[in-house]
Amino acid sequence: MLDKQGVYDCLRDHHIDFEITDHAPLFSMDDKPNVELPYPEWDAKNLFIRDHKREHYYLITVRGSKRVDLKQFRKDHKLKKISFGSEEELWDILKIKPGHVSPFCLLHDEDRKVHYYIDADYKDNLIGIHPNQNDATVWLQGKDLVKLIEEHGTIVEYITL
Repeated sequence: MLDKQGVYDCLRDHHIDFEITDHAPLFSMDDKPNVELPYPEWDAKNLFIRDHKREHYYLITVRGSKRVDLKQFRKDHKLKKISFGSEEELWDILKIKPGHVSPFCLLHDEDRKVHYYIDADYKDNLIGIHPNQNDATVWLQGKDLVKLIEEHGTIVEYITL
């Protein structure tokens, strides 16, 4: 499992440029106003969802300022009925606890069960995400993150909201 230092080492091993901002723990976007971030317009939030039969899992990463209408998302992507994954599913599949969810935890998904959706706004811009711990934000190019996740074998799809 990749802890915070493991994420940093992974990025260095893949020759990915990144910047780190250490801060107080952020458990949700509601905590964000209490933390000063260098690039607040590029921070991200992550939603872990599943279909009602618990056969398909999805991680959605969007800009922190955006809202995700799950009903519309389901229709747009022709998915079965969806809801948030449980704390147990989050741990069993991605080896992460609520409040620490990050695209980096997709690297824990050995069975590649989770389909990854990322906001198209990040395609040619920065993205700020937790390094599998919510007391820091890693800033890197969105395309570098996508390449790392795809190299792991995870299906990645850009979305427009």
